[in-house]
Amino acid sequence: MSNLEFVGAGTLINVLAILAGASLGIAAGSKLSTKSQSLITDILGLITLLGAATALRPLWSSDFNNALPDSSSLLVILAAMLIGGLIGSLLSLESRLDSFGENLRKRFKASAESPFVEGFVSASLLFVIGPLAILGSVSDGMSQGLDQLILKSALDFFAAMAFASTLGWGVAASAIPVAIYQLFWTFIGLFLGQILTQTQIDAMTITGGLMLVGIALRLLDIKKISVANLLPALVIAPLIVALLG
Repeated sequence: MSNLEFVGAGTLINVLAILAGASLGIAAGSKLSTKSQSLITDILGLITLLGAATALRPLWSSDFNNALPDSSSLLVILAAMLIGGLIGSLLSLESRLDSFGENLRKRFKASAESPFVEGFVSASLLFVIGPLAILGSVSDGMSQGLDQLILKSALDFFAAMAFASTLGWGVAASAIPVAIYQLFWTFIGLFLGQILTQTQIDAMTITGGLMLVGIALRLLDIKKISVANLLPALVIAPLIVALLG
């Protein structure tokens, strides 16, 4: 793993996963049944929960708790999630992302064009518009590990396989916007990692871990949480820590 620890390594893994999944999907054709796809999604939901547990670990660390006023660690995360969620709801981030995707579909006339274009647009939206793309890339840039982008790579691998089985090489081409988008957030994370304290980074990591729980619940079809509306909490969490510091 140490050989892969360079800025952008997580995005490189993600791009390779999309290309590999698309290639296998094209080779397999439509042989991947709906039942198999559902089982894979359930497994990935459980793995996402495992990733969330890893991200939540700093909440119980002595360093994180000692850096904050007594018994305030949970309150910091609660406040960040509530304030961030309210801001995201007021800005309608989830609805805006959905509308953006729908506008792209209409602009490209994906359903009426060739399978290549439909595959490119559909897969790009799936792989780029999602909290894991931002959470994982920022974490990569801050040298907090590749766990989240590796998890996203696994999700994208199977999704690319399923999409490409019917939509062809356009799915593989979606790796281009994925690389551009995630590298942008990786360099944002690189900048943040140079100005934030470890306690602030831990607060962001814990907040991101809770969002992973939300993603897992969606994958497991338990509850559709508007995770995109919670994204401002990633900014609010380190601000609250700085105020308490």
